[in-house]
Amino acid sequence: MKKNNFWKKKNVLITGISGFVGSNLAKNLSDNGANVVGLTKKKRKENSLLFLEKIHKKVHVIFGDITNRKLIKKILKKYKIQICFHLAAQVEVGLARREPYGTWDTNVRGTYTLLDTLRENRINIKSIIIASSDKAYGEHGLNKMPYKENYQLKPIFPYDTSKACADMIAQSYASKLFRLPIVITRFANIYGPGQLNFTALIPDLIRSCILNKKFKMRGNGESIRDYIYIDDIVHVYKLLSKKLYLNPKKYSGEVFNAGTNIPHKTKNILKKIFLYGKKNKELKKITINMKKNKTSGELSAQLMDFKKLKKYFGWKPQNKFEHILPTVYDWYENYFKKQYK
Repeated sequence: MKKNNFWKKKNVLITGISGFVGSNLAKNLSDNGANVVGLTKKKRKENSLLFLEKIHKKVHVIFGDITNRKLIKKILKKYKIQICFHLAAQVEVGLARREPYGTWDTNVRGTYTLLDTLRENRINIKSIIIASSDKAYGEHGLNKMPYKENYQLKPIFPYDTSKACADMIAQSYASKLFRLPIVITRFANIYGPGQLNFTALIPDLIRSCILNKKFKMRGNGESIRDYIYIDDIVHVYKLLSKKLYLNPKKYSGEVFNAGTNIPHKTKNILKKIFLYGKKNKELKKITINMKKNKTSGELSAQLMDFKKLKKYFGWKPQNKFEHILPTVYDWYENYFKKQYK
């Protein structure tokens, strides 16, 4: 732990702590001396990095729902929360299409329940980070890429709409009407060790390679995406939260994108992972079948402009997909060895 460490003894709430990002953030903050409290409704411990790597033993984990106003109020008062990272969300795009009500309930009602409870119990709170998404922008077309923070939010699909609604609700609570210290983040697709949501492309591809599991690409592989490594995201969260804590008048209400602004066609991500896993024959089969697929229910292109983060704080991503792939792949190999030994 560094001397003059900002995070030492800070009281931090992470909603959605058992998720991929929440778990990694909790580990980093607790290792830096923060008193971390996490809210999660997930009780399946086997598919969460939080429990897999025993991070839960370093933090206070509370099982409950983000829409439970009484519970949130109790947490804020009991632990004297100063900093809040709101990461709790239903993140599966496919599930959102099948069951939009549940997605909107968690992602929209969960956000205004948390923020309104913070509004009424703001005595200790100094910094609130709201995780929106690149999906909130909706379809702008390849010629308008990368997304910039001043782009209109015009989503259509249920998950995308839920994040845009939460985003706008947060902007209202950050306004001069309520003056909560809020920064909103819109990030590209996050990947890295410990992502155990296998509806996400990269962990699904790696699992297919390691377990010789049949893989079917959603769409024809032509969709363009921006992928950012988990360590870069944890760094951004800590950076923004600290800056907001120290200077709320300057930063409250700001929106920041983070990504690499490097376009990856999903078929090229497939190719890189399968070639690294030495699955050349399987790659050929998938590539042939993929061309017959139609892409529906997803945006054609998403790239994130991070010039604002760079201008304000000198930030830029430190990890490229090609360079970090061996680290990510090796983590999953070790994970599956333990699961199936």
